[in-house]
Amino acid sequence: MITELGHFALILAFGIAIVQMIVPLIGAHKGWRSWMAVADPAAISQLILVGFSFAALTWAFMSSDFSLKLVFENSHSAKPMLYKIAGTWGNHEGSMLLWLLILTLFGASAALFGGNLPATLKARVLAVQSAISVAFFAFILFTSNPFLRLAIPPLDGQDLNPLLQDPGLAFHPPFLYLGYVGLSMAFSFAVAALIEGRVDAAWARWVRPWTLAAWVFLTIGIALGSWWAYYELGWGGFWFWDPVENASFMPWLFAAALLHSAIVVEKRESLKSWTILLAILAFGFSLLGTFIVRSGVITSVHAFANDPERGVFILAILAVFVGGALTLFAARAGAMEARGVFSLVSRESALVLNNILLAVSSFVVFVGTIWPLFAEIILGRTLSVGAPFFNAAFTPFMVALAVILPPGAMLAWKRGTIGKAMKPLWGVVVLAVALAGLAFALQTGKSALGPVGVALGVWVVFGALTDLWQRTGRQGMAARLGRLGRLPRSDWGKALSHAGLGITIFGIATLMAWQEEDIRTAQIGESFTVGAWEITLESVERAEGPNYSSTVAAMTVARDGKEIGTLYPEKRFYPVAGMPTTEAAIRNGFLRDIYLVIGDAQSNGGYAVRTYIKPFANWIWGGAILMALGGLVSLSDRRLRVAAGAAKRVEGVPAE
Repeated sequence: MITELGHFALILAFGIAIVQMIVPLIGAHKGWRSWMAVADPAAISQLILVGFSFAALTWAFMSSDFSLKLVFENSHSAKPMLYKIAGTWGNHEGSMLLWLLILTLFGASAALFGGNLPATLKARVLAVQSAISVAFFAFILFTSNPFLRLAIPPLDGQDLNPLLQDPGLAFHPPFLYLGYVGLSMAFSFAVAALIEGRVDAAWARWVRPWTLAAWVFLTIGIALGSWWAYYELGWGGFWFWDPVENASFMPWLFAAALLHSAIVVEKRESLKSWTILLAILAFGFSLLGTFIVRSGVITSVHAFANDPERGVFILAILAVFVGGALTLFAARAGAMEARGVFSLVSRESALVLNNILLAVSSFVVFVGTIWPLFAEIILGRTLSVGAPFFNAAFTPFMVALAVILPPGAMLAWKRGTIGKAMKPLWGVVVLAVALAGLAFALQTGKSALGPVGVALGVWVVFGALTDLWQRTGRQGMAARLGRLGRLPRSDWGKALSHAGLGITIFGIATLMAWQEEDIRTAQIGESFTVGAWEITLESVERAEGPNYSSTVAAMTVARDGKEIGTLYPEKRFYPVAGMPTTEAAIRNGFLRDIYLVIGDAQSNGGYAVRTYIKPFANWIWGGAILMALGGLVSLSDRRLRVAAGAAKRVEGVPAE
């Protein structure tokens, strides 16, 4: 009965979404405030109804209601409760319901916290947001209904994909969707502004918090997915340029560009057209990612579905919304004249260059991801685009971005000089070059990737700290330290995010340059050396888990004759799903990880063993955490969160 009520709530919310899509838009056009006022309760009602529907589906998974087709196909009675709950969104239909829940959450948040928006803009934003909801309500109800019953309920289910039965994957999709769907708010603001024909500093102030929140969630979601791939897949890598990984990375790059571009609109009322275009493209690439994951056109270990018909539906949504927005953009381009002018050497120019690098790098990833599909359709050839292409084509843009970041952030608005911006940074240049030289001297027979990564990481991190210190003025040390604590949170957030990027660059470069790898067959009791570490395969035993059987190895790690500890890598088999998984054993460290994987038994009585020594691996995710923390600190700045400055600018301005 509960699931039927959940289905009914979804249908009712669909009807309300249609009303919210039409009535406020007409009200904004006619100036009818009563019609515009429909948007707020409609948005909140959508959230309540979809929330109830999602709760009903979650309850079906928790109670193992195998009369529901979705539960039968993606759960099992012996599965731990955490993964029963995660099974709600560990499939196509449930994940789309989660997508819709988050979409209505953002709409309701705009209704509740958008009181300082002009009435017409708010009505149009909520109407556009509801139009997106209508499309996904239709997609779920007509192609992906999660509430279908089975005529004869089975005794047990088919289990969730074992690769998804992991804490990292339990939390990764919700955060990723908060980022994906959060960009719909930037899109709704962009389309609403195009309809009104007005893009100004106030608009930029309003759109930035939504974009920043989406970017933070995307950062966390991508980092969780990368961390999961690192320890769960057993390949020892943190990023594989998988199509689905790329699908989340592309909107992240566009969201970062949009954040920086909106600053120029807010401060200087320039780059209006470009900022609107970025908002459209950021959400467009989120929809593209949804198409890649769910259409089956590209194979991936992350893919949720393999249904071309559903893919066509999503492609139609992408074409309608992005195509419609771009058409409106072309029609309204003349209404977005830039007021501020700036010289070639200025912070505005640095932000433009930042935007170009981020946008072009995203398109490079797009070409590499989609090209095999086009080659197969148009050329009739099967091609594979892997890490060598992406590393060679993408890396130069990130190197250029890292180089310009510190001086670009310190250039004056409107008109600046490179010499003045670089003056406080020369000490950072010396430090970066010195540490790169030290790294080059210590490594033997290695590539230049490590020293270059060290230099770039130090340059970005200490450049961000120098920028923060320069904002304290030129008083004495005590006064500057006091001023440091009183700086706006947005300044601190920017410094933390930029420093996090530098740490991640450092971690990626040093890991790729200096990691050590050993693959061998080892007998029980045999010891072998990898780098400075001595590894001994002590034993291999069988063990039983709640819904799997496991082969567990005990491997001791020693250095200079002193035992450091014992690690227990596993190879699991899930009998219901009929799938094996690899559970790497990792001894995490501040400076390096020791990563051990046990493989299959060999004909000679030994076992396949893979050993990796990974320097600075945790710095990659530490940098990502710092980037997300910087975004949250900026978001906590009251000026940004409630758009106080923007509200003052539009005070007394008529709604129409």
